[in-house]
Amino acid sequence: MVEKTFKDEATEEKGERARLERMSEEHKEQEQVLFLEEGKKKKLKKEAEKAQKRGVCYISRVPPGMDHVKLRQLLSQYGEIQRIYLAPQNSSSMDQVNDNNKSRKRGGGAKAQLYSEGWVEFASKSNAKRVANLLNGEQIGGKKRSQFYYDHWNIKYLSKFKWDNLTDEIAYKKAIREQKLALEISAAKRERDFYLKKVDQSRALSSIEERMKKKQKVQQESGGELSVAPQKPTVCRQFPQKKPIAERERSKPQLSKDVLAGVFGGS
Repeated sequence: MVEKTFKDEATEEKGERARLERMSEEHKEQEQVLFLEEGKKKKLKKEAEKAQKRGVCYISRVPPGMDHVKLRQLLSQYGEIQRIYLAPQNSSSMDQVNDNNKSRKRGGGAKAQLYSEGWVEFASKSNAKRVANLLNGEQIGGKKRSQFYYDHWNIKYLSKFKWDNLTDEIAYKKAIREQKLALEISAAKRERDFYLKKVDQSRALSSIEERMKKKQKVQQESGGELSVAPQKPTVCRQFPQKKPIAERERSKPQLSKDVLAGVFGGS
């Protein structure tokens, strides 16, 4: 009996130790999760503080051939740049750009980049304002061999504008474009289904006509009478219509010239 009690106490101690170890491990995991969450919160807070200090400039015209790399090289000398976004040109100006690309290809030049406008995010608002005031309307310059040497800056500082506003607008335009594309695809599918349906109907009618012709030919060769399908009587409906104004005036009773002459003569 004494040995059994010692064994039971030993098993209980082992179970208690295992339970305490599990609790400590769970506590450690919870502390790690809380530590990570606090770290994420601190990072987000720092990012939000940095975003409040940043400034965004808008470029209304991007010279042909300019891309993100070249734009960063030109503007980074005026201040630290965080992000750049260049919007591709729309389809209305694609023909003119394609003509320019063809001429450049004939001359051995590279294909022009198709960008119409852009946004540049500087690390500080003061740098963004200074760049916009300093460069707007000025010649890009640089090396005379550069294709942007004679182009001019069209840059403006956007007050109270954040990069999140731009991303929201881009997402909205993308959703609208996808919706239009889905509508066009559905309309094209309906047209295709309607066309295929008409094609099947025409094939069925042509096969029926061919069978009828073959049947008539066989009956003619055998000397039998042709069986003509009874035609449905055509129904012609007539609706009462009003007479034209000219006919109504003609049908009105009019006084003769003699009666009119007697009346006016007597007066």
